[in-house]
Amino acid sequence: MSRRLWPLAALAMATLISAGCSNAVADTSGDNTAAAHEKAVKFAECMRENGVKGFPDPDASGELTIDGVLNGSSLDPESAAWKRAVDACKDLQPPGFTGDKRSAEQQANVLEFAQCVRDNGVKDFPDPTADAPIVDTNRIPSAATSGGMSALNAAMQKCRDHLAGVVDPDAGGAGK
Repeated sequence: MSRRLWPLAALAMATLISAGCSNAVADTSGDNTAAAHEKAVKFAECMRENGVKGFPDPDASGELTIDGVLNGSSLDPESAAWKRAVDACKDLQPPGFTGDKRSAEQQANVLEFAQCVRDNGVKDFPDPTADAPIVDTNRIPSAATSGGMSALNAAMQKCRDHLAGVVDPDAGGAGK
């Protein structure tokens, strides 16, 4: 993905995760956003303390995704330091980052979400595996086309209700 598109991809993921979080726990969304941000900050600090010096802090919403962290950076997710740090920090990993598997019920919801996104105009939206991010713009060729991110974002907004129970900051590993 080009440097020009990665901020849009990060924005799309932030919108998706924020939408899912607000639907999952509507009465305390402000508290959940603050808790998600605090957890993401601790994860970023842990990654740096464990050898990944260039690991960024989350944005104001607490959003950290593997796509957003790696695109346009010199970080290497295949390096020994990265793998050690991810392992050391796994309990702090924020919603949607990567590495943990979703439950069978969560995965069923994610697959319904993916089908809904396809039904709403993003025909090349892939079915995420249980241990992959819900949205990986590197696997959506149309996202790199003119208007592709707008179409993806619109479809994700229409389909966000399918992620209730998947993206829940109180579940300790939501968004996985």
